[in-house]
Amino acid sequence: MDAPITVSELVSAIRRVVEGVPDWQRVWVVGELSGVKHHTSGHWYFTLKDQSAQIRGVLFRRDALNLSEPLKDGMAVMAYGRVGVFERDGQTQLYVSRVRDMGRGSQDLELEQLKRRLYEEGLFSRPKRPLPLIPQAVAVVTSNTGAARHDIQTVIGRRYPGMAVILYPVTVQGRDAPVSIVEAMSRVPQGPADVVIIGRGGGAKEDLAAFNDERVVRAVYGCPVPVIAAVGHEIDTTLVDLAADLRAPTPSAAAELAVPEFHQLLTWQRTLADRLDAAWKNRLRWERDRLSGWTEHGLLRHPDTLFREQRHWLDRLDERTERAYERVLTESRHILASLESRLPLLNPKLPLERGYAYVTDRSGQLVKRSAVQWNEPYEIHWDDGSLWMTRVEQEGGQNE
Repeated sequence: MDAPITVSELVSAIRRVVEGVPDWQRVWVVGELSGVKHHTSGHWYFTLKDQSAQIRGVLFRRDALNLSEPLKDGMAVMAYGRVGVFERDGQTQLYVSRVRDMGRGSQDLELEQLKRRLYEEGLFSRPKRPLPLIPQAVAVVTSNTGAARHDIQTVIGRRYPGMAVILYPVTVQGRDAPVSIVEAMSRVPQGPADVVIIGRGGGAKEDLAAFNDERVVRAVYGCPVPVIAAVGHEIDTTLVDLAADLRAPTPSAAAELAVPEFHQLLTWQRTLADRLDAAWKNRLRWERDRLSGWTEHGLLRHPDTLFREQRHWLDRLDERTERAYERVLTESRHILASLESRLPLLNPKLPLERGYAYVTDRSGQLVKRSAVQWNEPYEIHWDDGSLWMTRVEQEGGQNE
């Protein structure tokens, strides 16, 4: 058995092998930039990747002065440099001296096309659902071993002790991640949780690729429970962030949004109770004052005052009625006396007493002088009797 060697010796041996290959010391590499960081020293650090592999790269300050534009994520480039091993962490990386911009990366273009298509379908523009004020339980879809799970449980336990947290462990990066996340999201509605936190901690752009997968985006959109997305850091934006009901900059911030602070709820409850008690006392005091105003009113304390005016009115009405009755009675008496004085004048015997007479025929009908006929008997009436007479025409034209 060969004698063991140290890690440093092994990494140094690998470095000597890598740097001993001439073809790896001057090489052009085509790929897409990801995780670009510009250090204050002027160095550029990034990952150069394609569809199936990636390698870390560095562009030192002296070579970065020749850049025509700053490096950024998603940029497709052709980088020239040498392959080496960084002994401190044992990473193989590309030491770049020149960078040529080849336009936007294919993966970036595909992501933009997917984003546009899902937007046109309405996955990003639906009304956002409100979160429950006090959830029954919080579902967490994240890695079982990641820091995001620990941060979420710690914040929820601090803000609302005793709140149920249901973990749905998933793979958050790699080829199996989308299927794992979709399967977990399908199980969330079967549990008691009424809010979901989905996400992971920060990482390079390719580490967040699962949260840009169309299957995961549709699973978030179709979840009947409100979803809070907490993918990466605040500067990272994925399609899941756009489809969720609420986006949090970090998993810890998502936990703060998911549950209220228990002590604040108690304070709010006490404040509302005090306000309700004060309002009830004010209303009771107002009602007492109002009733006291009625009971102290002069009409209720001396009800005869209310009827005194009515009695006066009735007395005045009685006097007016009596005067009107007397006036009508007096007028009626005057009319009656006038009629009585005129009544004797209508007595038909009164003219007879003064010597007048009237004539009637056989039937007792009053006869006028012009209606008297010859040889007909008529009765002449006087005050003291009557006499039948006949008007006879005599010979020689004499009348009797």
